[in-house]
Amino acid sequence: MDSRAQNQVRRWLALLVVCVGQLMIVLDSTIVNVALPSIQRDLHFTQADLTWVVNSYLVTYGSLLLLAGRAGDLIGRKKVFLAGVIVFTMASGLDGLAPDAITLIAARALQGIGGAMSAGVIIAILVTAFPRPQERAQAMSVFTFVIAGGGSLGLLAGGALTQAINWHWIFFINLPIGVATFVFGWRLIEENEGLGLRHGVDVLGSILVTVAMMAAVYSIVTASSQGWTSAQTEGFGGAAISLLVIFFVVEASVRNPILPLRILRIRSLTGASVARALLATGMFSNFFLGALYLQHVRGFSAFDTGLAFLPATLALAALSLGVTARLMRSFGPRALLIPGLITITVALALEATAGQGAGYFPTLFGSYLLFGIGAGMSFMPLLTIMMAEVPAADAGVASGVANVAMQVGGALGLAALGTVSADRARDLVLGGSNVAAALTGGYQLGFSIAAAVVAGGLLVALIALRPAPRPRVVTRPEGEPVAEAA
Repeated sequence: MDSRAQNQVRRWLALLVVCVGQLMIVLDSTIVNVALPSIQRDLHFTQADLTWVVNSYLVTYGSLLLLAGRAGDLIGRKKVFLAGVIVFTMASGLDGLAPDAITLIAARALQGIGGAMSAGVIIAILVTAFPRPQERAQAMSVFTFVIAGGGSLGLLAGGALTQAINWHWIFFINLPIGVATFVFGWRLIEENEGLGLRHGVDVLGSILVTVAMMAAVYSIVTASSQGWTSAQTEGFGGAAISLLVIFFVVEASVRNPILPLRILRIRSLTGASVARALLATGMFSNFFLGALYLQHVRGFSAFDTGLAFLPATLALAALSLGVTARLMRSFGPRALLIPGLITITVALALEATAGQGAGYFPTLFGSYLLFGIGAGMSFMPLLTIMMAEVPAADAGVASGVANVAMQVGGALGLAALGTVSADRARDLVLGGSNVAAALTGGYQLGFSIAAAVVAGGLLVALIALRPAPRPRVVTRPEGEPVAEAA
């Protein structure tokens, strides 16, 4: 095999390695939810403290994505990715061995740090490893399937491990995966030539953006329990906004900023990031509110809930096995994105019609199938548009911006929809409805709003992601053709 063929094989194997690393992170975001009752019983969590098994991970993960992305640009994305895998794997072992609530929460926060370090550079690794549009589309197909399909796989795996063994194994399962990812990643992933630290490190900007994101995520994840107008929520939210304002002032004046402001002037990146954040709200709501509806209203077990979402996963897998990439080559990413977002909007609107006694067929099955088709048509075009105009040297920070938009936007949307759903259910109970009917009414409202949010993402795509004007040829009086912007 010649060197060119060897390089091709190596790149595709490296793609599998980083996707396994991403899958480990995505699984962890849902696999824990299924095991929460067992964790609460064994470690004697209070109901209020139990939420921190999830929230401690979200706070550190969402806070460090941007910093991780820029660190990859400066010192090398392979180094940052592998360091994140080490931290995540070690933290997973600590999670599984945790003897008490405090240890588990601390280890989950450490897990979030490792997850942010790895996830913050993965998109940049893929973009630079696959510069040709056709190959990049194929690589993004695999990556987007891992992101979107990992959620329902996590519900299945969490239910199976918790029921067959115990909750400790939802964390121990990461140990062999993490070790293998590190070993093969060390051998296969190509390191980029980092910009280096010779121009100095933006220490102040790094501190400001990390603390600001931490305050923002903390205010979001605690808003449902503290109240959106509580002093805590408004205080941390206001602090986050103030720190971000100071951060942007600093970034405009330093020589080597952690976030070069020129990045935010790339319309395709900012527009696609906003659309992705709105789409994330729909995706998170589909899995979170959908799982609650299936278990609390329809009486599904944790494992059955994971099976119920399989139509979405399988539809997404079918499209990710080259179909979406071929359609993008023929029609362009935007032409595929628009019908994809419309399909997801219809799927969520269909879920909003599911009543207390709705059967799995045809309403729920149809909505999950449509959601998978829409996701398969939307996620990869969004990623492609997002990174299309980003310079290779800034791919890491652009990846961080995209990830922050998705995680923070999705968390904010889900927290808001969870609160709205709970308030609606409480009002229905006070009005005389039984608990199942009240919960159904709350979930229906949540799905309706989620459909409207994704429709907002569609509007952003129509307005902000318009294709660049094609040049047209005109002729001067002398007869010489000249290209002009159409």
